Amino acid sequence: MLVKLFGAAVQGIDATIVTIEVNTSRGIKFFLVGLPDSAVKESHERIISALQVNGYKFPTCQIIVNMAPADIKKEGSSYDLPLAIGILAATGSVSDKRLGEYLIIGELSLDGSLQPIRGALPIAIAARQQGFKGFILPKQNAREAAVVNNLDVLGVENITEVIDFFNGTRELEPTLVNTREEFYRNQSSFLFDFADVKGQENVKRALEVAAAGSHNIILIGAPGSGKSMMAKRLPSILPPLSLGESLETTKIHSVAGKLGKDVSLIATRPFRSPHHTISQVAMVGGGASPQPGEISLAHNGILFLDELPEFNRNVLEVLRQPLEDRHITISRAKYTLDYPANFQLVASMNPCPCGYYNHPTRNCVCSPGQVQRYLNKISGPLLDRIDIQVEIVPVPFEKMADRTPGESSSTIRQRVIRARQTQAERFAKTPGIYSNAQMTSQLLHQYAQPDAQGLSLLKNAMNRLNLSARAYDRILKVSRTIADLDQSEDIRPHHLAEAISYRSLDRENWAG
Repeated sequence: MLVKLFGAAVQGIDATIVTIEVNTSRGIKFFLVGLPDSAVKESHERIISALQVNGYKFPTCQIIVNMAPADIKKEGSSYDLPLAIGILAATGSVSDKRLGEYLIIGELSLDGSLQPIRGALPIAIAARQQGFKGFILPKQNAREAAVVNNLDVLGVENITEVIDFFNGTRELEPTLVNTREEFYRNQSSFLFDFADVKGQENVKRALEVAAAGSHNIILIGAPGSGKSMMAKRLPSILPPLSLGESLETTKIHSVAGKLGKDVSLIATRPFRSPHHTISQVAMVGGGASPQPGEISLAHNGILFLDELPEFNRNVLEVLRQPLEDRHITISRAKYTLDYPANFQLVASMNPCPCGYYNHPTRNCVCSPGQVQRYLNKISGPLLDRIDIQVEIVPVPFEKMADRTPGESSSTIRQRVIRARQTQAERFAKTPGIYSNAQMTSQLLHQYAQPDAQGLSLLKNAMNRLNLSARAYDRILKVSRTIADLDQSEDIRPHHLAEAISYRSLDRENWAG
């Protein structure tokens, strides 16, 4: 008897429907074809144990299972459940009347219980697009998939529930999630607030500008000056995710298996902080079993690189193209994948190996050559892609002992949101552009042209600091954001002066 049912394969951050055909005939062999990997082939033993423990006998006949399309590699253990149901349906133990209406995914334990899977959200989206009535999956992933409307998401805990459902002896309740209510309820839950920061008003201002224009920023300062503390508070002043951004971000984390239990939607912008020993593959994605890298997990959020010079130089250099293109294409012999990588880079570093160069009270023990070699660990092209470079001076005792709370994140966030709304209106007719940091040269000429006095100021700065053409563009972009925060239609000289002051590492005497 031949039966057909449906599973799914995840490629990149999207899912492809897989048709599973099971045919039984006289004989005793088991054949599994359609480019399965080792984990899929091992499902045979898991299925036998799961059926035996729950009182079902594995068929004693020849079974041929085909997984189409055969040119797509089937990876992972999530095909256990559809294979088991297909085998039972082919031998008459499960009714096949409704099999074609549902997409089935799940990993079986030896006792028949179901383990969580990766990529439930993109699979649910594919199921709705292909017109399936419902999606049967492990209960742990049900809330994640239930954000997709017009699809019955049926979370199950054991294979017997699925068998009884298709045989008509059990009803399964669809999981319901009020997507918008849950999304908006969790949008403003942050662990850190700028009200806790003492002093550092110039750095807080630089972070506000970075948030308002989605600019990349690097913080340079001595150990303990507050670099990491302030970087961790940056998400609290970023504009909230839109529902579309939230779905896209959740898809990436779902494919990577990074969603927590019973999480439906990621409602706050991601903050990824990889260790400096990270490899190139872990940063950009790929590998033997392709997974999104840190730059994709930080999509629509922040990638924070603490102690930037300690990262492998090759790892830092692979960031150059994604910072410009805002996506990463991974091409290997066996596959080509495209992952989104629209992240805001936030980096921190000490000014020298000992950490006390330019410190107001402690002496630096490094020679000028050592300081320069330390800075040279970061290439010029990468630094050029960082719009804002800010030097941080340690907070004096009087400021630390002050009990007066600083300006709260919610207050700063309102100004940032207002500036972003201005940018959204400005770029409404330009697809793919939503912030000043993304402006092309053509848009810079259109929206970020200073007056004659500003041009003279900028010319002097370019000559004195020996800035590159890319740094010139960065200054114009940052000055446009500062003008937006001031609700100014034109870029004025003091906007340009502030933007130029955010090029600390470009000062000719900075490293001695």
